[in-house]
Amino acid sequence: MKIYLVAGELSGDILGVGLMRALKARHPEVQFRGIGGPRMIAEGLDSRYPLETLAVMGLVEVLKHLPGLIRVRRHLKRDALAWQPDAMVGIDAPDFNLGLERQLRAAGIATAHYVSPSVWAWRQGRVKGIARSVDAMLTLLPFEAAFYARHRVPVAFVGHPLADELPLANDRLAARHALGLDAERPVLAILPGSRGNEIHFLGATFLAAAERLAARIEGLQLVIPAATAQRRDELEALLAEHPQLAERVTLIDGRSREAMIASDAVLLASGTAALEAMLCHRPMVVAYKMAPATHWLARHMVKTEWISLPNLIARESLVPELIQHAATPQAIAAALTQWLDDDTARQAMESRFAALHATLQRGASERAAEAVLAVAARRPLSNEPAESSESGQASTSSEDTLGAVSYGGSDKKDEGQGDRQ
Repeated sequence: MKIYLVAGELSGDILGVGLMRALKARHPEVQFRGIGGPRMIAEGLDSRYPLETLAVMGLVEVLKHLPGLIRVRRHLKRDALAWQPDAMVGIDAPDFNLGLERQLRAAGIATAHYVSPSVWAWRQGRVKGIARSVDAMLTLLPFEAAFYARHRVPVAFVGHPLADELPLANDRLAARHALGLDAERPVLAILPGSRGNEIHFLGATFLAAAERLAARIEGLQLVIPAATAQRRDELEALLAEHPQLAERVTLIDGRSREAMIASDAVLLASGTAALEAMLCHRPMVVAYKMAPATHWLARHMVKTEWISLPNLIARESLVPELIQHAATPQAIAAALTQWLDDDTARQAMESRFAALHATLQRGASERAAEAVLAVAARRPLSNEPAESSESGQASTSSEDTLGAVSYGGSDKKDEGQGDRQ
């Protein structure tokens, strides 16, 4: 068996190596070729180009590299046609991979795409092009599968790798001990984002909200993970402007998951962190601010009822979402109060998140491998009907899904989900 794999960045490399291992467990002699990163190469991929070849972000940057990217795609097409794989799988990087998949499928090679682009959120007309490009779409989230099913695109909901990675039970006290936090005092985890512009737009607002909470909640502890050394410098500069919080704040490098598990509630920027907080079973408040022009464009390009993945997955407003002008220190502090003051509400939300976690914990790599093998054998996908919540409701209107495509950027990069824009 021969499988052609094209991953576009490190997050795709993580998904790709899981898929490769699951395929090798079924077909030990399987061969892999295409583009991948260090993990996929170590697993046996013959990578025709470095992974960084496709890892281009931003409109101007993509335009600058467009001639080179077109040449790479042409070469990969020729390479795949000469090799004649049983199937080609594009892993994320939809702008690059869907075009390659369409060309190879037209030439008779079975194709699948792993990780749905956010077509369900904006420019839904793209689904027609996707239908011409792939024999199967492999989605991480149930509401995505429901969208493709309605548009008659063969789809397999494989579950989310993060849900497989995180256990259904976690230890709050152990996490507090590991971070040097008092086990008996309340903890708020603050995650203002991993990008500089997120710290710029949200950092001061989040700390002002924390000041309000600290003034009324005795003994409140604040734990703030810094995604990078540069983010830590930015956060330290902001904290210097709030000396009254100094004794309450534990600033750590990375370890965001540990910080969330240790917490009673989480304040975060919209993005992957919201999904991870849900999978850690911690109540949260989601807030986001951006440049006014960007917000204006987002509002006009995407019509949505929710922006956070917990609400999108549940198909209801489980967690407060405060966007742009609504994201004030007063509003954020008030929204967090329900989780920090009401033990019953907090425990009920933790139980609800655990149930949602279970719906996503499917063994994503194994299910993706099963779908790829079905595509390669030209068999129908074996997949139960897509559900968009644990209650089994599969409806998704054309105006109620955004995820974080606009408000959170590419919200899967931090933990391996990739660029879905």
